[in-house]
Amino acid sequence: MKTSDYNFELPEHLIAQQPCAQRGHSRLMVLNRKIGKTQHCMVKDLPIVLEKGTLLVFNDSKVRKARIFGLCEKTGATTEFLLLNQVDDYSWQVISKHSKRKKPGDLYVFSDNIKAILVQSESSGIIELILRFETPISDEWLEQYGHVPLPPYIKREDTVDDNSRYQTVYASQTGSSAAPTAGLHFTKELLTELNNAGMESVFITLHVGLGTFLPVRTQNIEDHSMHEESFFIDDEAATKIEKAKKEKRKILTIGTTSLRTLESAWQQKPYDSIKPDSSGSLQRGQGNTSIFIYPGYDFKVADMLFTNFHTPMSTLLMLVSAFAGKDLIMDAYKEAIKEEYRFFSYGDAMLII
Repeated sequence: MKTSDYNFELPEHLIAQQPCAQRGHSRLMVLNRKIGKTQHCMVKDLPIVLEKGTLLVFNDSKVRKARIFGLCEKTGATTEFLLLNQVDDYSWQVISKHSKRKKPGDLYVFSDNIKAILVQSESSGIIELILRFETPISDEWLEQYGHVPLPPYIKREDTVDDNSRYQTVYASQTGSSAAPTAGLHFTKELLTELNNAGMESVFITLHVGLGTFLPVRTQNIEDHSMHEESFFIDDEAATKIEKAKKEKRKILTIGTTSLRTLESAWQQKPYDSIKPDSSGSLQRGQGNTSIFIYPGYDFKVADMLFTNFHTPMSTLLMLVSAFAGKDLIMDAYKEAIKEEYRFFSYGDAMLII
C-alpha cells in the first residue's frame, strides 16, 4: 500500500490553532461504518448517542512540559529539544530540529544554569539524540521552565491556557510528550452525564511518544517502523474490559492510543475445535507496544472509536482507515472539510460506530 494513498488537501484555515472556546463544545461527526452514513452532532450529545452499557476506555497519561530550550556553548545558538523518554536519572532521549548538525560532545546550557551534553547520536529512520544532564531534572523543573509540547502545525507559542487545555481533565500518570487528544473533549460534567446514562468508564495508560506522532516517511506503508511506547493496564480495568467482552457490550476506545493499547495487550485464547471460544484476556501491568495498525488488520477488542481528525499520510489516519475502511474514511474527511470541521489536536471529533 502506498503512503500517498492517504494524502488529502486540507485548507489551512481548518487546522485548529486554538481549542474551542469551551471544553466539550466541539462538533462531532458520527460515522456509521455498517451503513456508510454520517450524522452531525456535538460532543456533549454523547450520552444520548451511545448505547446504554457501553464501556468507555480512556488514556489517563499526563503530558509533561517536554519542550525545553538550551544555548549551545559552541555556536551560541538557542536550540529546542523535545524530551521523549527518560533513559536513567540523568539522561533523556530527545528529538530536535536539524538533528544532523548536532554532534556528540556538544554542550547545552538550560534554564537555572542546568547543563547537558549530547552523548549519543544514531540513525534509525530519524536521528536519535540523547542528552545527559549534569544534575537530574524533575517534573517540577519542567513545570517551571519547560513549555507545553504543542504540535508543529499549531503556529504559535504556548500560553498559560494551554497548560490546562492541552491536558485531559482526568490525566494522572505523567509521561507523555504529546496529548492523547481525543480525550481533550471530555469534561468532568460530561463524564458524570455518561455515567448517569448507564455507561461505564475505565482508565488505562499509554505514554504518547514517537510511535504515535512520527510521520510516515516510507513510500510503502508496510516499510514504516513504529517506535515503542510504554503502557500500563491495572487489574481492575482489565477485569472490566474482559467482562464487557464476555457480556457482548460495546467497547468504545477514546483515542487511537487507547485502541492501540488494548489491541496490543489482548491475548487470544487458543482455538478449541471441540468447544470454539473466541474470547481472550488482557495483559496486566506494564507493557510496551510498537503495533502499527493499517488496513487489513483484524480488530480484537474495540467496537467503536472516538477520535480527532488526523493529519494526511499519518499512522493515525491509516489506523482509522483500518477501523472503518479507507474509502469511507476519505469520503468522511471530504465531508468534514466541506462542512468546515476543525482538524487535528485542538479540532473537532469523530465517533466511528
